[in-house]
Amino acid sequence: MFLRLFKEGFLFAINSVKVNKLRTFLSLFGITIGIFCIISVFTVLDWLEKSIRDSIDSMGSNVIYVQKFPWTFDGNIEYWDILRWPPVSMNDYQAVKNKSVKAEAVSFIIGENERIKFRNNVASDAIVAGVTDDLEKVVSFEIDKGRYFTPNEYSSGSNVAVMGAEVAEDLFGDVDPLDKEIKIAGRKARVIGVLKKEGQGAISLSNVDQITIVPIKFGSGFINLRNRFSDNQMIIRAKPDVPVQELSDEVTMVLRASRRLKPTEKTNFSVNNATMLSQGFDAVFKGITLGGWLIGGFAILVGGFGIANIMFVSVRERTNIIGIQKALGAKRFFILQQFLVESVILSVLGGILGLFLIFIATLFINYLYDLNMHLTLSNILLAIFVSGIIGVVAGYAPAYSAAKMNPVDAIGYSFG
Repeated sequence: MFLRLFKEGFLFAINSVKVNKLRTFLSLFGITIGIFCIISVFTVLDWLEKSIRDSIDSMGSNVIYVQKFPWTFDGNIEYWDILRWPPVSMNDYQAVKNKSVKAEAVSFIIGENERIKFRNNVASDAIVAGVTDDLEKVVSFEIDKGRYFTPNEYSSGSNVAVMGAEVAEDLFGDVDPLDKEIKIAGRKARVIGVLKKEGQGAISLSNVDQITIVPIKFGSGFINLRNRFSDNQMIIRAKPDVPVQELSDEVTMVLRASRRLKPTEKTNFSVNNATMLSQGFDAVFKGITLGGWLIGGFAILVGGFGIANIMFVSVRERTNIIGIQKALGAKRFFILQQFLVESVILSVLGGILGLFLIFIATLFINYLYDLNMHLTLSNILLAIFVSGIIGVVAGYAPAYSAAKMNPVDAIGYSFG
C-alpha cells in the first residue's frame, strides 16, 4: 500500500513539474535557497572546524607554549599590564631545560621579519626563526627536500637554513634550493632543507610554509635576543604519561623561581596549551551554527509557503479525481498520504537542487584555492531530512483539505 501510494504521489509530483514548470520552479526556489544557506554554512563550518582542529592537534595535546601573551583572557589580568611583562628569554629556556623533571624536550624560538636574498630575488619581510635544538621533538613538521640541522650545527651556530615551501618557491622558482647560498639580513647562509608544504587552511598556527629556520647561535648575529617586542616562545613537550597540567604547573614554578617572583606577585608570563584554543573555538562554532539556522530558516519558511501554495493549487486542479477516488471507496488516509507524498517529493527535489548548487560551489572554490572543502554525508542527509520535514508540514493542510472533501461535492465542483 505504501509503495503504491509513494508511486502515485511521485507520478503526480513529476506530472505537476512537467505541466507547471515555471510555477513549480518558483515554488521550490525557496526550499532550494534555504537548504543552500543552511548546508553551505555547515559545509564551510565543517571545513573550518576540521582545519582548526587539525592545526590544534598538530600542536600536540602534551605540549605547552610559554609566551608573553596568553591565548585567552580571563579578565584577571589587564592587557596593559601584560605589555610590561618581559619576553621569554634564553635564561628562561636554560632554567626549564636544567630544572624540569617532567619535560621530555624543550626548545626556544625567536622570530623576526628579515630580508632574504637569492641572486636577484628578494623576500623583504620573510619570517626568520632562530631556534635551539629539539625543535623537531616539540613541533610537528616534515622535511620534503634535504635534511634538518645536526647537533653539531646547533652547537657551533653554523650558517645553515631550512626553508618553508612557499619561501623557497618565491626565491628559487624552478631552481633546486639545496646547497644554494642565500643572504639573510646581509649574512650568508646555505640552504640544507625545505619543509613539506602544508597548504592553505582555515587557520595558520605556525606559518610553516612561510618560515625560514636557522640555529639560534647563527640567528643571534642579526636577531636581537633582548628585544622586548620580539615574538619569543618556549615549546615544551611532556614526558610520556605526564599530564599537560602537571607540566604546566611545574614549568610555572620553575620560571617564577628563575624570575625571582615573590609569592604575592602575579606570574608575568603565559603558559598556553592546545586545549585553551579548542575550548575557545567551541563557542564560536556554536554561534556560527545558530546563525546558519537563522539565515536558512527564513528562506525555508518562505519555501514552505511556496510548497503549500503549489499543493493547494494541485488539490484544486485534481478535485474531480479526488471525488472519483472517494466515490470508488478511497479512504481519507489514502487521499491524505497521496498528497503528502507529493509534497515531500517536491520539497526534497528543492533540497537536492540546493545540494547540487553547493556541490558545484565547492568544486569551484577547491579549484581556485585548493581548500579541500566538500559536502559531508551528514550534511547531505540533514538537507534531505529537513526538506522532507518541510514537505510534510507545508503539505499537511492541503492534503487534509483534500482528504475531507465530500465526493459528491468534489465531482459536482469539477462539472460546475
